[in-house]
Amino acid sequence: MVQQKWIALSNTTLGQLLVTINTSIIIVALPPIFKGIGLNPLSSGSFSYLLWVIMGYMIVVSVLLLTVGRLSDMYGRVRLFNMGFAIFTIGSILLYLTPGRGDTAAMEIIIFRMIQAVGGSFILANSFAIITDNFDTSERGFAISVNSVASVSGVSIGIVLGGLLSVIYWRDVFLLSAPLGVFGTLWSYLKLKETSTKVERKIDVVGNILFAVSIIALSLGVTYGITPYGNSPMGWADPYVIATLSFGFAAFIVFIFWEKRTESPMFHLHHFRNRDFSIGSFTNFISAVTMMGLLYMLTLLFQGIWLPLNGYTFSVTPLWAGIYMLPMTISMGVVGVIAGRLSDRIGSRLLTVTGLFISGMAIFSLALLSYNFDYIWMGLIMTLYGVGYGLFNSPNISAAMSSIPASERGSASGMLNNMRNTGYVASMGVFFSILIAGLSNNLSSKISSALNAAGASSLSPYFIHMPPTVAIFGAFLGINPATAILNSLSKLPPSLSPSTVRLLESNLWFPGVLATPFMAALDTVFYVAGGITIIASIISIFRSRTHEKKQ
Repeated sequence: MVQQKWIALSNTTLGQLLVTINTSIIIVALPPIFKGIGLNPLSSGSFSYLLWVIMGYMIVVSVLLLTVGRLSDMYGRVRLFNMGFAIFTIGSILLYLTPGRGDTAAMEIIIFRMIQAVGGSFILANSFAIITDNFDTSERGFAISVNSVASVSGVSIGIVLGGLLSVIYWRDVFLLSAPLGVFGTLWSYLKLKETSTKVERKIDVVGNILFAVSIIALSLGVTYGITPYGNSPMGWADPYVIATLSFGFAAFIVFIFWEKRTESPMFHLHHFRNRDFSIGSFTNFISAVTMMGLLYMLTLLFQGIWLPLNGYTFSVTPLWAGIYMLPMTISMGVVGVIAGRLSDRIGSRLLTVTGLFISGMAIFSLALLSYNFDYIWMGLIMTLYGVGYGLFNSPNISAAMSSIPASERGSASGMLNNMRNTGYVASMGVFFSILIAGLSNNLSSKISSALNAAGASSLSPYFIHMPPTVAIFGAFLGINPATAILNSLSKLPPSLSPSTVRLLESNLWFPGVLATPFMAALDTVFYVAGGITIIASIISIFRSRTHEKKQ
């Protein structure tokens, strides 16, 4: 008979994998999805849909994780985990059946992904806590490593699956989650047993409202901060963005003061006085920011520049970008499981410090590559980053969860996952802002020079005002922005020869124009990401020297 601990590990690992795959599977599949529902992803009206399809899922998860973790301590972790699997599956089925067309279908996809995210938050908030409840100290690090490897690898796996399934049929992007969700729901309801002790507490209604309002406001500010505003390439000067961010920060400050004074807080902030938990939470956030940011940036580099310049058509770059990033995914997974075993024996301190340092140095190394890099070097650097992240991630989570009393593990698990998911949202705002700012300085002049060299100076009025976001997200979606602009013109200038049109629409022209300014901005991104990762490594030195684990 299968032991309960292995049932718990299999259930939670499948859940983590499905939820994180759906964080990223949509990214590379957006062009065929938008085409399937009849929307141009680069039109001005579609840009907000594009952002919300990607960000809405992560925002909902971030809002609910901490609340669900608290409710799980009160009503049972397995009960809410099972409920989450069922909700996630319903959302997946609705996504596959999306009935509308055009704007209606886009709104349906956003709403259905939010339903999916509600279920995902129930799964994520309880996974680490259920594992911690079912495994003793000698095996806990290994179990959490398997679970955390699934959650981290799921983001990269989603990129590959999204590219592959969308080539077949756009609805198939959502099909994978439905049968696996049904299986996981039945498996958890039939086999997973409740092992946690329910805690009698009141629901902190005010705290939940304040936290939700702050996360939503901050996420909205970040989302619209990277969209064009007036003549500016970004919206950070938009009064709406400023007001939203200010309101979000104010609500979060009020939330902290409220949690310190209420009798039944949604999360006991005194846990942050625990050195292992506070350092574990902070470094978890930083690693999520850099990992997701790195995933975004490398996807852009591969899809927008390197793959087209190496003969790949824009229609297949999303798939091949995911394939070429597999060394990072594989090294994360293999080393992550090994690190989990090691942390059971030698503790987490050395592994987390070393892992973050290796990851930081790998990111710095990326700034040494040119846009026409030899893939062997890129593959080695990605593998090195994966090794570092694998060494850090599962020992960090194991140490943080083990430092919390059993009665608080649901909310602690929710907090750790919340920090990670909030890091995913923040990475988009931070790194895309750096990238857009860098491109806005010299992209227009580079385009103008390239058009003159191609004998297409008559097109300059249409090209030089291209927002950096169009160039970036065009590359991100595997779409040639030059083709999109030419197709939007009712009539091409008479002086434009057919050979010039073919050149502009080729795989080589726009990636060649984008390459130099893009790499200059991308180097700044790598320096920032590498720097904060090294800082997190230094902070990890101050973890407890012993690795005591509380049952």
